[in-house]
Amino acid sequence: MRETASGEKRVAVVPDSVKRLAPKKIEVSVEAGAGELSLASNDDYRALGAKVEEGIGSLVDGCDVIIKIRPPTLEEIGKLKEGSAFVSLLYPLVNKDLVKALAARKVTSISLDMIPRTTLAQMMDVLSSQATVAGYYAVLLGAFYLPRFFPMLTTAAGTIAPAKVLILGAGVAGLQAIGTARRLGAVVEANDVRKAVKEQVESLGAKFVDTNPGEDMATAGGYAKELTDEAKAKQREILARHIAKSDVVVTTALIPGRPAPKLVFADMVQSMKPGSVVVDIAAEMGGNCELTEPGKVVVKHGVTLVGEANFPSQLAVHASQMFSRNMEKLLLHFSKDGALKIDLKEEIIGGSVITHAGEVVHPKVKELM
Repeated sequence: MRETASGEKRVAVVPDSVKRLAPKKIEVSVEAGAGELSLASNDDYRALGAKVEEGIGSLVDGCDVIIKIRPPTLEEIGKLKEGSAFVSLLYPLVNKDLVKALAARKVTSISLDMIPRTTLAQMMDVLSSQATVAGYYAVLLGAFYLPRFFPMLTTAAGTIAPAKVLILGAGVAGLQAIGTARRLGAVVEANDVRKAVKEQVESLGAKFVDTNPGEDMATAGGYAKELTDEAKAKQREILARHIAKSDVVVTTALIPGRPAPKLVFADMVQSMKPGSVVVDIAAEMGGNCELTEPGKVVVKHGVTLVGEANFPSQLAVHASQMFSRNMEKLLLHFSKDGALKIDLKEEIIGGSVITHAGEVVHPKVKELM
């Protein structure tokens, strides 16, 4: 299905995936123009065996499974065929109206952001693949807006000191940001409340900033827990010192189903050198920086605050390619001989199917509803 969200350039399935799915008895239809902004033409799809449908009506009528990246609108849900399956990022813990509409339409909805974090599920984990893109792009934005060099340079005009970059959050996006900043020649520090990532941070050549010397704040699924008030105060005190001396701060911290935690406050921004940059990957979920304005790039206290939304969309070609490979693995896991098989007792299927046969079937979402 063609993406309708403003600024969205990605496509859920690229032409190469069509070729790989065909031997598995999975035929692909594409809404005309769906891949244009990620440089995949209608002819590219046709050349590899996909059908190109002119409009959402004929697409929905002829397909058993509809795949999209962004959450559907209520209008799009109303056009879905009863008994069909819909796959996208749904964020069902906060989009209750969408969940109700999908259940009422008797659609089997699969929420990509709810896929369990297991070894097998890594192959279909779009949050990780798109976070890789976001972490890379965030550092490029930081370098773009910073009025200084990233690497140390020794020139006839003197020696230029390297930029100092601080990465907050060392998940997939954060680790990619660390690697990118290091490749550009910056001196990099990184912080995370999960102690297990310290070794990964240091293996990439960054210094680990430990703000939580006590309990490890990792959940069973590998995400970070929300800190206690005491731990937040300690974290704030330590981060304030490191933020003040940083040229670029990249924030990546997210808590599934909740607004992004605040890590960078107004007084911290005010303490930074004029011309410094804060790139807030979490802007779409409210931002990790108190002064971030989602969807905008603003200057406050002499610091450039980058709150652009949907970082992966800015590198649509490779972001779409990675998303599409995730979809290949998901379709193969959820089907047999080309037909969708929904076994809610299976870990990945049961963890990501939100509605089925007219009911909300995901335990956590059902409880919230």
